[in-house]
Amino acid sequence: MTDKNFKWGTNKRYNDFPSSFKRRFSERVQKISIDAGFTCPNRDGSKGVGGCTYCNNNSFNPAYCSPKKTITEQILLGIDFFNTKYKAQYYLAYFQAYSNTYAPIDHLKRIYEEALSHEKVVGLVIGTRPDCVSDSLLSYLEELAKDYYISIEYGVESVNNNALASINRGHTYQEAEKTIMRTSNRGIHIGAHLVNGLPFDTPQMMIDHAVKLSNLPIDTLKMHQLQILNSTAMAKEYDVEPEKFHLFEMEEYLDFVVDVIERINPETTLERFINQAPKGWLIAPKWGIKNFEFVNKLDKKLVERDTWQGKLYMAVE
Repeated sequence: MTDKNFKWGTNKRYNDFPSSFKRRFSERVQKISIDAGFTCPNRDGSKGVGGCTYCNNNSFNPAYCSPKKTITEQILLGIDFFNTKYKAQYYLAYFQAYSNTYAPIDHLKRIYEEALSHEKVVGLVIGTRPDCVSDSLLSYLEELAKDYYISIEYGVESVNNNALASINRGHTYQEAEKTIMRTSNRGIHIGAHLVNGLPFDTPQMMIDHAVKLSNLPIDTLKMHQLQILNSTAMAKEYDVEPEKFHLFEMEEYLDFVVDVIERINPETTLERFINQAPKGWLIAPKWGIKNFEFVNKLDKKLVERDTWQGKLYMAVE
C-alpha cells in the first residue's frame, strides 16, 4: 500500500487527530485548559474516596489553571499564554480537571455558556466519567452542538472490570459502553481514553480493549502508558508490590502501539499515545522522551513494519 492510498486522506500511516482537526476548522484552533473546581464520585464519598489510585491532577494542569479564578479569567490567561506563539487563532475551552459534568445541570449550563461567551471560543471539550452524564445534559449539549464544536472525552481507562476495580474507578466498562451509545447520533464529538498497563490487564488484553472501543461510535481515541506519579495511592502500592504493574519499556510500548494501530478501526482518529509527567512528579517508567519524539519513532516503526491503521482490522458484523 502506498501513502497516497490511505483512506483518511493524508500520508500518515494512521488517522491522526491534528490532520482531522485542520480539515474541520479553516483557522488554527487551540485548547485552553480550565479547572472549574469539580470533584469525582469516587472522591466525594458518593462511590468512594481518594479518587483513582493513579490520579494526580497537579501533574498536568497548566500554570494558568486554577479553580480560584473564574472561567473567564482562565480563558483570558490561556489566550495570553498561547498568544506569545500564535497571534491569530480560535480556542476551545477544555474542561479538563476531574469530572466536568459532575454537578447540577443549571451550574453546568452557567459555566459552559460563560466559556462560550468569549468571541474567540468556538467550542467545548469536556473531560468526564461515563457515570456522570445525564440524558438532560446530553440533550443540552446536542443543542449547543448545532452552533459550536462540542466534544465529550470519556475516561474508560480499561475494558476489564477487575482492572477498573483495582484503581478505585467506581464504574464498570458496561456503564461506559452504554453512555457512549447514549451520546452517539447527537452531533457531539465522542472521545475515549485508555490507560495501558493497569493491574490485571495484559498487553494482549490492552490491544483488545482498543479494538473494542474503536468498534463503538467514538470519533477519537486517546491512550497512554501507565505512569506512577508522586503523591498517589498507586505510588504506595508500587513501592510495596511493583510486580502488580506492567510498566512498558519505551521500545516495547512502541511495538505495542503499532500492534494497536494495525488492528483498530481506520475510522477512529488517534489523538495521543503517551503521557509526559512534569519533572519531579514521575516515579516510573522514566523514558526521557517527548511526545513529538515518540511520534517520530512511531512513524518510522510503521514504515519498518510496512503497516498502517486498520491493516489487520476485522469489522464487526
